[in-house]
Amino acid sequence: MLRVLGTALLRGWNATAAATTTAAGIPSKSPLLQTARGYPRTVRKRKTEIHSHLDDIPPTMLMKRYAQVPIIDRVDDVVKRILSLEMANQREKVKIKKEQLADKVRRNPKDCGSLEVQIAHLTAKIRTIQEHLQKLHKDKENRRRMMMLIDRRKLLLKALRNRNYDVFENTCKQLDIEYTFPPAYCRRATRRWVVKKALCKRVFEEVKKQKALEKLKQREKHAKAAKDQAVQNEGTPV
Repeated sequence: MLRVLGTALLRGWNATAAATTTAAGIPSKSPLLQTARGYPRTVRKRKTEIHSHLDDIPPTMLMKRYAQVPIIDRVDDVVKRILSLEMANQREKVKIKKEQLADKVRRNPKDCGSLEVQIAHLTAKIRTIQEHLQKLHKDKENRRRMMMLIDRRKLLLKALRNRNYDVFENTCKQLDIEYTFPPAYCRRATRRWVVKKALCKRVFEEVKKQKALEKLKQREKHAKAAKDQAVQNEGTPV
């Protein structure tokens, strides 16, 4: 009887020890494992909230293609909500934003193709793509498109600055654009370029010396001809 009871207790102890042992053979209550479990975990960075430039557009505003419909005031509220920007995609919101920016710099209500309006439209597109790249920074296609739009806007700003500086300043102020001058051209000085530049300078100096000698010879020739002519005039009787 005592023998059977001792065997049962031994088997229960082995089962308990196996359950409290990890896969690596280390007891679960060992000081090494407890220290490893208490090791501080890496803190995950919280995603920063991205504020869109489309947030100032009221969601109750109607889409651009439905705003000028004559019977839009007589439709149901449910239909108005369906046709509003609350149910619209980002493309419709960008259209409204483009018109809002263009209204700030527009010369007259019918102006739709001046430099200021084109700059306003490009600004809305650029800011939309910038917000998209903050979420997906590996989108190379949209990054390339944004750089092309920025280059196009730089050309228009330069043309507007040369044409009318007051309008250029007002456009930059209203659209919150910071115009910076392009950097000076700087070419990387390679060994081949340095040798070629030195050769060109040497050739230029040699050509300059040859031209100076030719001019000196022509002056001496003209002086000699003038002297012979004077001597000949003195010897001729009047």
